[in-house]
Amino acid sequence: MRRILIVGAGQAGLQLALSLQGAGYDVTVMSARTPEEIRGGRIMSTQCMFAPSLQIERDLGLNLWEDRAPRIVAQRLTVSDPPGEVAFGFVGRWDAYAQSVDQRVKMAGWLELFESRGGEVVYHGVMTSELEALSAMYDLTVIAAGKGELVELFDRDPERSPYDRPQRMLSCIYLHGMAPRPDYPEPHVRISALPGIGEHFFMPGYTNTGPCDILLWEAVPGGPFDCWSDRPGPEQHLERTLELMRRYVPWEYELCADARPTDARCTLFGGYAPVVRHPVGRLSATAHVLGMADVVVANDPVTGQGSNNAARCADVYYRAILEHGGRPFDPEWMQRTFDTYWAHARWVTAYTNMMLAPLPEHVQRVLATAAHNPEVAYRFAKGYTDPSDFQHWILDPEKSDAYLASVADKDHTAV
Repeated sequence: MRRILIVGAGQAGLQLALSLQGAGYDVTVMSARTPEEIRGGRIMSTQCMFAPSLQIERDLGLNLWEDRAPRIVAQRLTVSDPPGEVAFGFVGRWDAYAQSVDQRVKMAGWLELFESRGGEVVYHGVMTSELEALSAMYDLTVIAAGKGELVELFDRDPERSPYDRPQRMLSCIYLHGMAPRPDYPEPHVRISALPGIGEHFFMPGYTNTGPCDILLWEAVPGGPFDCWSDRPGPEQHLERTLELMRRYVPWEYELCADARPTDARCTLFGGYAPVVRHPVGRLSATAHVLGMADVVVANDPVTGQGSNNAARCADVYYRAILEHGGRPFDPEWMQRTFDTYWAHARWVTAYTNMMLAPLPEHVQRVLATAAHNPEVAYRFAKGYTDPSDFQHWILDPEKSDAYLASVADKDHTAV
């Protein structure tokens, strides 16, 4: 039986561990925190997972909260210019629902599931200096911990990493009690984009205390949304959030009369430079480790792809490990495996990086057209569930304009 070590207990690492465990592999997971510590800790992300990612979990029997989490049916984009006023907006409805489960709930539950099925979990942080000795006991070591010193094993790929500093400063809070939007009460993601200032996101989710409302600020550094360096507590965070919403996104503010924080650790702050790293970490001339998910492709959450990338990466790596049989997991195999994942992640990265910059004119034309053409609104929203489609239109000005011309006779008022 082949032995696999997975360092990191997030979406990618645990999904890979559970899928390999189900295929008969001897898998060890190293987690810096116990399930109890994860559940009682700070929120980790916003994690809106679209239908293809949910299907991966469903096929593996990992959809433990599907009957409890809100079913998110659509995506709304509102462009505000000048700030506080709606320039235009539209809704794109998906073919199948998305869901957002607090990673404190999911990762704690998956760790317990892995252990209940006989998997070994070592609750201990790992230093780079310890990794060579550890990896010698396994056929393959996968690094799935996207933060900390282990990431430094993987060199930045400058050709695929145009940014060397954060493009957005992030602030998130989980709430109970927001009202649904009267004109579209079904659960849906709402994005308010303010050019030059940043973005405000709303999504329904599920947390330790049941269904919840998630608010995320994406702040252009130095702008008015970039005001969280003091890391306020939940009540102070909510107070500041409401003041920003009242001024900049009043259509969201009016839904928050009864909003309250879900718990004492329901806030998150940060910012990081989007980066792509080389996937093979060298410990010695003969010892190498494979990076996955955020370790090797870390996109800004402005396009909501982080957990979806992690699920896709874990699925690709799982299939590659199974297909490889009993052969050595050498650096060449590691690179090929990553390249298979990159065939998908490259389009996510290209689209996300584009949306972090001032929007190109052809993208502005797409969004303005979507406001009165439901077909364009649908395709734009659907692209979030399969970003590879963006290569065929919105990532290329000529293809984009050709597509808009092809649907021009179908224009009519969108929702």
